[in-house]
Amino acid sequence: METKQANPAPLGLMGFGMTTVLLNIHNAGFFPVSAMILAMGLFYGGIAQVIAGILEFKKGNTFGLTAFTSYGMFWLTLVALWIFPDTAAGKGVKTPEAFMGWYLFMWGVFTFFMWLGTFGKSRVLQFVFLSLWILFFLLAVRDWAESPLIGIIAGYEGIICGLSAIYLAMAELLEEARGKKILPF
Repeated sequence: METKQANPAPLGLMGFGMTTVLLNIHNAGFFPVSAMILAMGLFYGGIAQVIAGILEFKKGNTFGLTAFTSYGMFWLTLVALWIFPDTAAGKGVKTPEAFMGWYLFMWGVFTFFMWLGTFGKSRVLQFVFLSLWILFFLLAVRDWAESPLIGIIAGYEGIICGLSAIYLAMAELLEEARGKKILPF
């Protein structure tokens, strides 16, 4: 008798979505980066997504494995880039804004190809990846141009991106919990 496996996608989507909303509330200019965003990035955006990715591996879902593990590692590396310069190992060497632009651009390239992988999947999933691709592009341009205005625009766009991931997570979770589609996705 085969036991049913749980769907790890709502966990990964919530880790991504909530952390993305909180960071982009900062990017939109409402609050400074704080320990709350760093903790969410490490634990929910980072570790929880990596766990979801590993569980997707067990289900044989290469797309889910790659997405959740990669974006979990994005959050872990982003937090490391912010805190390492303040440690003895970092020796106070912060990554220059223009180089951070290239970091964000490379994540945008990855996300573009992941977005292509959503074709034929749910429209909400397609929107999550399309809006994330746009977000990475805007953040890269912000850093290259040193433009606070583009950063604010990216912040609002990122809030929408994160909320769409939260919506998809809850749609999938409620469908599984109730045994029928509650929210369209």
